[in-house]
Amino acid sequence: MHPRASVSAMSSAAWTLEQDLAFWRRAGITNVGLALRKMEAAGLATAVARVVDAGLRVTNLLGLGFDLTDRARWPAHQRRLIAAVDAARTVGAECMVLTTGSAGSMTWEDAAGALAEAIEPVTSAAAEAGVPFAFEHTNSLRVDVGFVHTLRDIVDLARRLRTGVVMECNACWAERDLAGTIAGGVDTFRLVQVSDFVIGTLCTPHRAVPGDGHVPLERILGQVVQAGYGGVFDLEMLGPRIEEEGYEAAIPRAVAALEALLGAVGA
Repeated sequence: MHPRASVSAMSSAAWTLEQDLAFWRRAGITNVGLALRKMEAAGLATAVARVVDAGLRVTNLLGLGFDLTDRARWPAHQRRLIAAVDAARTVGAECMVLTTGSAGSMTWEDAAGALAEAIEPVTSAAAEAGVPFAFEHTNSLRVDVGFVHTLRDIVDLARRLRTGVVMECNACWAERDLAGTIAGGVDTFRLVQVSDFVIGTLCTPHRAVPGDGHVPLERILGQVVQAGYGGVFDLEMLGPRIEEEGYEAAIPRAVAALEALLGAVGA
Protein backbone atom coordinates (compact mmCIF):
# COMPACT_ATOMS: atom_id res chain seq x y z
CA MET A 1 0.00 0.00 0.00
CA HIS A 2 1.26 3.50 -0.82
CA PRO A 3 2.87 4.90 2.35
CA ARG A 4 0.88 8.12 2.09
CA ALA A 5 -2.51 6.47 1.50
CA SER A 6 -4.86 5.37 4.27
CA VAL A 7 -8.39 3.98 4.59
CA SER A 8 -10.67 5.37 7.27
CA ALA A 9 -12.96 2.99 9.14
CA MET A 10 -15.69 5.50 8.32
CA SER A 11 -15.49 4.25 4.73
CA SER A 12 -17.13 1.05 6.02
CA ALA A 13 -19.45 2.91 8.36
CA ALA A 14 -21.93 0.08 9.01
CA TRP A 15 -19.28 -2.53 9.82
CA THR A 16 -17.90 -3.36 13.24
CA LEU A 17 -14.23 -3.18 14.13
CA GLU A 18 -13.98 -6.94 13.73
CA GLN A 19 -15.44 -6.75 10.23
CA ASP A 20 -13.01 -3.94 9.38
CA LEU A 21 -10.03 -5.91 10.64
CA ALA A 22 -11.02 -8.99 8.65
CA PHE A 23 -11.57 -6.97 5.47
CA TRP A 24 -8.35 -4.98 5.81
CA ARG A 25 -6.46 -8.26 6.15
CA ARG A 26 -8.14 -9.77 3.06
CA ALA A 27 -7.66 -6.62 0.99
CA GLY A 28 -4.05 -6.01 1.96
CA ILE A 29 -4.89 -2.64 3.56
CA THR A 30 -2.14 -1.82 6.04
CA ASN A 31 -2.64 1.91 6.72
CA VAL A 32 -5.90 2.74 8.45
CA GLY A 33 -7.84 5.37 10.32
CA LEU A 34 -9.82 4.12 13.30
CA ALA A 35 -13.30 5.23 14.40
CA LEU A 36 -13.63 5.83 18.13
CA ARG A 37 -17.27 4.75 18.16
CA LYS A 38 -16.33 1.35 16.71
CA MET A 39 -13.50 0.97 19.22
CA GLU A 40 -15.85 1.77 22.10
CA ALA A 41 -18.51 -0.61 20.77
CA ALA A 42 -15.95 -3.43 20.90
CA GLY A 43 -14.70 -2.32 24.32
CA LEU A 44 -11.80 0.10 24.21
CA ALA A 45 -9.22 -2.18 25.83
CA THR A 46 -10.23 -5.13 23.66
CA ALA A 47 -10.20 -2.97 20.53
CA VAL A 48 -6.74 -1.62 21.27
CA ALA A 49 -5.39 -5.13 21.73
CA ARG A 50 -6.97 -6.33 18.48
CA VAL A 51 -5.54 -3.42 16.50
CA VAL A 52 -2.07 -3.88 17.97
CA ASP A 53 -2.20 -7.62 17.24
CA ALA A 54 -3.17 -6.88 13.63
CA GLY A 55 0.08 -4.96 13.11
CA LEU A 56 -1.63 -2.08 11.35
CA ARG A 57 -0.22 1.38 10.82
CA VAL A 58 -2.80 3.68 12.42
CA THR A 59 -2.76 7.05 10.71
CA ASN A 60 -5.51 8.58 12.83
CA LEU A 61 -8.18 7.97 15.45
CA LEU A 62 -11.39 9.89 14.74
CA GLY A 63 -14.07 10.97 17.20
CA LEU A 64 -16.84 13.55 17.52
CA GLY A 65 -16.57 16.79 19.42
CA PHE A 66 -18.55 18.29 22.28
CA ASP A 67 -22.09 19.57 22.48
CA LEU A 68 -20.82 23.05 23.20
CA THR A 69 -24.26 24.20 24.35
CA ASP A 70 -24.41 21.74 27.26
CA ARG A 71 -21.62 22.35 29.78
CA ALA A 72 -23.02 19.76 32.17
CA ARG A 73 -22.03 17.03 29.71
CA TRP A 74 -18.48 18.25 29.10
CA PRO A 75 -16.78 16.37 31.97
CA ALA A 76 -18.06 12.97 30.82
CA HIS A 77 -16.97 13.65 27.24
CA GLN A 78 -13.59 14.92 28.43
CA ARG A 79 -13.05 11.65 30.30
CA ARG A 80 -14.09 9.70 27.21
CA LEU A 81 -11.68 11.60 24.98
CA ILE A 82 -8.80 11.36 27.43
CA ALA A 83 -9.30 7.59 27.39
CA ALA A 84 -9.26 7.79 23.59
CA VAL A 85 -5.95 9.69 23.73
CA ASP A 86 -4.46 6.82 25.72
CA ALA A 87 -5.83 4.35 23.17
CA ALA A 88 -4.35 6.43 20.35
CA ARG A 89 -0.97 6.38 22.08
CA THR A 90 -1.08 2.62 22.58
CA VAL A 91 -1.95 1.81 18.97
CA GLY A 92 0.64 4.31 17.73
CA ALA A 93 -1.87 6.61 16.05
CA GLU A 94 -0.18 9.39 14.11
CA CYS A 95 -2.87 11.87 15.13
CA MET A 96 -6.17 12.11 16.96
CA VAL A 97 -8.97 13.89 15.12
CA LEU A 98 -12.16 15.54 16.35
CA THR A 99 -14.92 17.52 14.75
CA THR A 100 -15.47 20.90 16.39
CA GLY A 101 -18.82 19.91 17.91
CA SER A 102 -22.32 21.29 17.80
CA ALA A 103 -22.75 24.96 18.75
CA GLY A 104 -26.51 25.25 18.40
CA SER A 105 -27.44 28.89 17.93
CA MET A 106 -24.26 30.26 19.54
CA THR A 107 -22.24 32.82 17.62
CA TRP A 108 -19.13 31.46 15.92
CA GLU A 109 -16.95 33.47 18.28
CA ASP A 110 -18.74 32.21 21.41
CA ALA A 111 -18.52 28.65 20.11
CA ALA A 112 -14.78 29.02 19.56
CA GLY A 113 -14.36 30.24 23.12
CA ALA A 114 -16.43 27.35 24.48
CA LEU A 115 -14.42 24.85 22.45
CA ALA A 116 -11.16 26.26 23.80
CA GLU A 117 -12.42 25.69 27.33
CA ALA A 118 -13.94 22.26 26.71
CA ILE A 119 -10.99 20.79 24.85
CA GLU A 120 -8.16 21.99 27.08
CA PRO A 121 -7.93 18.86 29.29
CA VAL A 122 -7.95 16.67 26.18
CA THR A 123 -5.27 18.58 24.27
CA SER A 124 -3.15 18.66 27.42
CA ALA A 125 -3.46 14.87 27.71
CA ALA A 126 -2.58 14.49 24.03
CA ALA A 127 0.50 16.68 24.39
CA GLU A 128 1.64 14.67 27.41
CA ALA A 129 1.09 11.42 25.53
CA GLY A 130 2.88 12.68 22.42
CA VAL A 131 -0.22 12.27 20.23
CA PRO A 132 -0.69 15.05 17.65
CA PHE A 133 -4.20 16.51 17.84
CA ALA A 134 -6.24 17.98 14.98
CA PHE A 135 -9.67 19.46 14.31
CA GLU A 136 -11.70 18.75 11.18
CA HIS A 137 -13.91 21.23 9.35
CA THR A 138 -17.26 19.85 8.21
CA ASN A 139 -19.95 20.30 5.57
CA SER A 140 -22.23 23.23 6.41
CA LEU A 141 -25.25 20.89 6.52
CA ARG A 142 -23.63 19.02 9.41
CA VAL A 143 -24.10 21.61 12.13
CA ASP A 144 -24.89 18.68 14.40
CA VAL A 145 -21.21 17.69 14.43
CA GLY A 146 -19.32 20.92 13.80
CA PHE A 147 -19.54 24.70 13.59
CA VAL A 148 -16.48 25.30 11.40
CA HIS A 149 -17.22 24.81 7.71
CA THR A 150 -14.25 26.23 5.77
CA LEU A 151 -10.61 25.30 5.59
CA ARG A 152 -9.64 28.93 6.13
CA ASP A 153 -11.60 29.11 9.39
CA ILE A 154 -10.31 25.81 10.76
CA VAL A 155 -6.72 26.93 10.12
CA ASP A 156 -7.39 30.16 12.03
CA LEU A 157 -9.05 28.29 14.89
CA ALA A 158 -6.29 25.70 15.07
CA ARG A 159 -3.67 28.41 15.39
CA ARG A 160 -5.68 29.94 18.24
CA LEU A 161 -6.03 26.57 20.00
CA ARG A 162 -2.52 25.38 19.12
CA THR A 163 -3.77 22.24 17.44
CA GLY A 164 -3.48 20.76 13.97
CA VAL A 165 -5.93 20.69 11.07
CA VAL A 166 -7.64 17.97 9.07
CA MET A 167 -8.28 19.21 5.55
CA GLU A 168 -11.52 17.63 4.30
CA CYS A 169 -11.41 17.90 0.50
CA ASN A 170 -15.12 17.11 0.19
CA ALA A 171 -15.99 20.15 2.33
CA CYS A 172 -13.57 22.74 0.90
CA TRP A 173 -12.96 21.95 -2.76
CA ALA A 174 -15.00 24.92 -4.03
CA GLU A 175 -13.66 27.52 -1.57
CA ARG A 176 -12.36 30.89 -2.75
CA ASP A 177 -8.56 30.98 -3.12
CA LEU A 178 -8.18 27.41 -1.92
CA ALA A 179 -4.59 27.29 -3.16
CA GLY A 180 -3.76 30.35 -1.09
CA THR A 181 -5.38 28.89 2.01
CA ILE A 182 -3.45 25.65 1.53
CA ALA A 183 -0.16 27.47 1.08
CA GLY A 184 -0.77 29.66 4.12
CA GLY A 185 -2.01 26.89 6.40
CA VAL A 186 -0.12 23.77 5.35
CA ASP A 187 2.08 23.92 8.44
CA THR A 188 -1.02 23.10 10.51
CA PHE A 189 -2.12 20.11 8.40
CA ARG A 190 -1.99 16.74 10.15
CA LEU A 191 -4.24 14.77 7.76
CA VAL A 192 -5.98 15.27 4.41
CA GLN A 193 -9.28 13.45 3.89
CA VAL A 194 -10.11 12.42 0.33
CA SER A 195 -13.35 11.51 -1.43
CA ASP A 196 -15.34 12.76 -4.41
CA PHE A 197 -18.62 14.65 -4.84
CA VAL A 198 -21.14 14.43 -7.68
CA ILE A 199 -22.68 17.77 -8.63
CA GLY A 200 -26.45 17.59 -8.18
CA THR A 201 -26.20 15.69 -4.89
CA LEU A 202 -28.63 17.27 -2.44
CA CYS A 203 -27.91 15.42 0.80
CA THR A 204 -24.97 14.64 3.03
CA PRO A 205 -23.04 12.50 3.57
CA HIS A 206 -23.24 11.33 -0.03
CA ARG A 207 -19.66 10.91 -1.18
CA ALA A 208 -18.11 9.06 -4.08
CA VAL A 209 -14.99 7.10 -4.94
CA PRO A 210 -12.25 9.44 -6.21
CA GLY A 211 -12.71 9.88 -9.94
CA ASP A 212 -16.45 9.22 -9.90
CA GLY A 213 -17.43 12.85 -9.30
CA HIS A 214 -16.48 16.43 -10.01
CA VAL A 215 -13.91 17.37 -7.35
CA PRO A 216 -10.63 18.34 -9.12
CA LEU A 217 -8.63 16.07 -6.86
CA GLU A 218 -5.45 15.97 -8.92
CA ARG A 219 -5.26 19.76 -8.88
CA ILE A 220 -6.05 20.03 -5.16
CA LEU A 221 -3.77 17.23 -3.99
CA GLY A 222 -1.07 18.69 -6.19
CA GLN A 223 -1.47 22.05 -4.45
CA VAL A 224 -1.23 20.33 -1.07
CA VAL A 225 1.94 18.47 -2.02
CA GLN A 226 3.53 21.52 -3.66
CA ALA A 227 2.81 23.54 -0.50
CA GLY A 228 5.01 21.13 1.44
CA TYR A 229 2.56 18.72 3.08
CA GLY A 230 4.35 15.45 3.79
CA GLY A 231 1.60 13.53 5.55
CA VAL A 232 -1.13 11.02 4.83
CA PHE A 233 -4.16 11.19 2.53
CA ASP A 234 -7.03 9.33 4.20
CA LEU A 235 -9.96 7.92 2.22
CA GLU A 236 -13.16 8.81 4.08
CA MET A 237 -16.18 7.87 1.97
CA LEU A 238 -19.72 7.71 3.33
CA GLY A 239 -23.22 7.62 1.95
CA PRO A 240 -25.59 5.89 -0.46
CA ARG A 241 -23.16 5.47 -3.35
CA ILE A 242 -20.67 3.63 -1.18
CA GLU A 243 -23.37 1.52 0.47
CA GLU A 244 -24.93 0.58 -2.88
CA GLU A 245 -21.63 -0.45 -4.46
CA GLY A 246 -20.56 -2.28 -1.32
CA TYR A 247 -17.46 -1.71 0.78
CA GLU A 248 -15.55 -4.66 -0.64
CA ALA A 249 -15.79 -3.17 -4.15
CA ALA A 250 -15.72 0.56 -3.44
CA ILE A 251 -12.79 0.67 -1.03
CA PRO A 252 -10.19 -1.22 -3.13
CA ARG A 253 -11.28 0.82 -6.16
CA ALA A 254 -10.80 4.00 -4.12
CA VAL A 255 -7.36 2.89 -2.89
CA ALA A 256 -6.25 2.29 -6.48
CA ALA A 257 -7.60 5.69 -7.54
CA LEU A 258 -5.90 7.48 -4.64
CA GLU A 259 -2.59 5.75 -5.28
CA ALA A 260 -2.78 6.82 -8.93
CA LEU A 261 -3.50 10.40 -7.88
CA LEU A 262 -0.54 10.41 -5.48
CA GLY A 263 1.68 9.14 -8.25
CA ALA A 264 0.40 11.83 -10.61
CA VAL A 265 1.15 14.66 -8.13
CA GLY A 266 4.53 13.30 -7.10
CA ALA A 267 3.60 12.45 -3.51
